[in-house]
Amino acid sequence: MYAYIKGIITDLEADNLVLECNNIGYNIRIPLSVAQRLPKIGSEVKIYTYTSVREDAFLLFGFLTKDDLEIYKKLITVNGIGPKGALGILSVMSADELRFAILSGDVKAISKAPGIGGKSAERIILDLKDKIQIAASVSPDRNLNDGAPDSGAKNEALEALVALGYSPAEALKAVSQVTVTEGMDSGAVLKQALKGISR
Repeated sequence: MYAYIKGIITDLEADNLVLECNNIGYNIRIPLSVAQRLPKIGSEVKIYTYTSVREDAFLLFGFLTKDDLEIYKKLITVNGIGPKGALGILSVMSADELRFAILSGDVKAISKAPGIGGKSAERIILDLKDKIQIAASVSPDRNLNDGAPDSGAKNEALEALVALGYSPAEALKAVSQVTVTEGMDSGAVLKQALKGISR
């Protein structure tokens, strides 16, 4: 219903935010990770939102980036993971950390979230592993598929690392940390990524 709301923070708790926009106060549920990154009360902020409509409730869930919102929307498609469960997962790990955990099959990392046991974590990995593309698994400012000139070089380096035997999560983490300068090809990106892995 709402793509995002831009307004003034009038109240802030660990799991809830009140955002005033055009004299209306929107009550928005947020993960702890978002609460920790928000500016102080009285500041203006843009929150990307997901609207959950049930028979007994109309709830807004909010995130600071489109990336966080997208991974949240993927999480709630998993059987047994509702809006609150997905919020709990993103309270203990960032969108990137969750992607790394899913791609590497790290049940332990995901099951640290409140109310998420080993079986639920396994279901998340099983359901989302094929839906999370390696090349698109970094935040928007580092998106490998955003049409930037360096995206092809990064994608090729990713494929090379996986071919060398590194896990998709390891490859993604290494390549996402490489700053591509003008004229760098996939070989140069691969070289930098390997240096990062060996540190």
